[in-house]
Amino acid sequence: MPYRRIHPLDLMSQRTADTCILDVRTAAEVQSAALPGCLHIPLHELTPERLKTEILKSGKSDAQIYLLCQAGRRAEMAADQLRGNINAELIVIEGGMNAVQQWQIPLKQQTKKVMSLERQVRIAAGFLVLTGVVLGTLVDSIFYFLSGFVGAGLMFAGITDTCMMGMLIARMPWNK
Repeated sequence: MPYRRIHPLDLMSQRTADTCILDVRTAAEVQSAALPGCLHIPLHELTPERLKTEILKSGKSDAQIYLLCQAGRRAEMAADQLRGNINAELIVIEGGMNAVQQWQIPLKQQTKKVMSLERQVRIAAGFLVLTGVVLGTLVDSIFYFLSGFVGAGLMFAGITDTCMMGMLIARMPWNK
């Protein structure tokens, strides 16, 4: 494993004004709730060059970069993506925002509730499966393949912990 992990409470106890925390969630997720003072670059827009630019603009330290997402997986993906391309220690915040909220760490929150990326994926997958079944029954049995394709995609996502539908939905205009 090329990166360390840190518990959110440990990070908060040692955090200073120049601590660099990079939030890789979608813009909509960040608008809903965020740690104050974090840099934000969605995972699908993250490049080493963009990160270096954002760190320079913010005046944060680039010795250690703490990576934050909703549950931890996207932060790990960001660490894998950045490893070897930047000269900083990469540290994943264990449990992501879920853990931050669980430990009641103060957040910037909006009153408007934003739908999480995970929930959007479940809605889209359910809609596609239902559409495949209805069209397969009413129009032509070939549409059952749509439901099978979505089921195979969900299995792949579960096995690899990588969701292509989630990556597509993260790029939608309402998540900007």
